[in-house]
Amino acid sequence: MEIKRDISDILEQWKDSAGRKPILLTGARQTGKTWVMETFGRQCFEHYAKFDFDRQPELKSVFQVTKSPDRILKELALYCEEPILPNKTLLIFDEIQECEEALNSLKYFYEEAPEYPIMAAGSLLGVAVKERKMTVPVGKVKILKLFPLSFKEFLRASDANTFKYVDSLSEIRNLPEIILNKLRSEYRRYQVSGGMPEAVVALLGNRGIGAVESTLQDILDLYEMDFAKYAEARDIPRIHALWHSLPSQLSKENRKFIYKVVRSGARSKDYEDALMWLEKAGLIYRIYNISKPGMPVSAYQETNAFKVYACDCGLLRRLARLPATVVADPTSNYTEFKGAMAENAVLQSILPLSDGQNPCYWTSGATAEVEFVLQWGEEVIPVEVKAENNINGNSLSEYNKKYSPEYRVRFSMLNLQFNQGLLSCPAPLAGWLDKLLRMAESRKPGSLHGGKIPGPVSF
Repeated sequence: MEIKRDISDILEQWKDSAGRKPILLTGARQTGKTWVMETFGRQCFEHYAKFDFDRQPELKSVFQVTKSPDRILKELALYCEEPILPNKTLLIFDEIQECEEALNSLKYFYEEAPEYPIMAAGSLLGVAVKERKMTVPVGKVKILKLFPLSFKEFLRASDANTFKYVDSLSEIRNLPEIILNKLRSEYRRYQVSGGMPEAVVALLGNRGIGAVESTLQDILDLYEMDFAKYAEARDIPRIHALWHSLPSQLSKENRKFIYKVVRSGARSKDYEDALMWLEKAGLIYRIYNISKPGMPVSAYQETNAFKVYACDCGLLRRLARLPATVVADPTSNYTEFKGAMAENAVLQSILPLSDGQNPCYWTSGATAEVEFVLQWGEEVIPVEVKAENNINGNSLSEYNKKYSPEYRVRFSMLNLQFNQGLLSCPAPLAGWLDKLLRMAESRKPGSLHGGKIPGPVSF
């Protein structure tokens, strides 16, 4: 089964862009970086030549003896069967963290040989750069992050007709009940598998829940081995403890990260490096608290108060040993962790829209908390997440009374509607949030858009 990734549209634009820079593809392990590069090379170029610095360590010598792209290309031609032709062959540098000289060569390819398109990626690249003090040719490469599949990508593969219906929406209106029910059903399946491609293929290929669980466990085991292989010795037990504390952290009613949940007597200074390691590896997202939603949102972050989410809801479910049958059953009541799963899944869908900027969350003393606060163009938008149909709670109302935002968003399993600035949205549609907000924008009194959707706006 071949699953279309949204990043392929970005890559097609990059291929024909003026001033094209080499691409450095980042993201957590097992998100499909190598597959994306090879598929793009096969579909969009006459040829592609892949060079793997882990499997072919002898390649390192090519980059260690020269910085000239011309000489490098002549040497690389000896290691591949495909011709290396300007603008016709995609060069793929895989596991590039194993050769710093190859990473630095991207600068010279951009400056001296831009006619040779290059994509590079590496396992734990962010960790390697930090730990080995490697230099990245900033300004000379285009950095793209590959996330686990969002529900939008999952739905396109699992139910093409429902995807087409939702993707073609041109106004905010109640969805037909049959569409809403299909969305709910597929969304629960997505929360079972998560967005790791191999787990998604196991689920959509009807290989049974045992295959899904085995795949997710294999990925978790691989991460555990990475801790031992790539982290400093003193940080390994702390990384393990932090990673395994995620379900406990998110099971609390107040999901603020608490160090004593990791270990009794734990202090922030002892675990900051371990937290940063997990962030650099792409395994967690740290969402900071703000007590005032000012512009820019990042200027109001309180760095000593944050929540930590997993990179993938399927991995989080497996890490917590939560049975798939519980998630698939809408009547199951697994209290606070159900809310955590809902938040994690929504976060996965909105992060690819955020242009590299994580949302924050807002609190007002101990009386109110809004799960996410997004910066959308010139607007600061509060986002509330409800696991099912129960939308009771006064946090969003309190935020509205204090700050009167132009727009508010509430994700739940209720139908789609927009009323007096509140976008009530089924959680499965989180991946379409930018489009839905633009629809809402077009309905403002005096709008120049005449009811049509204006051009794209990034978070």
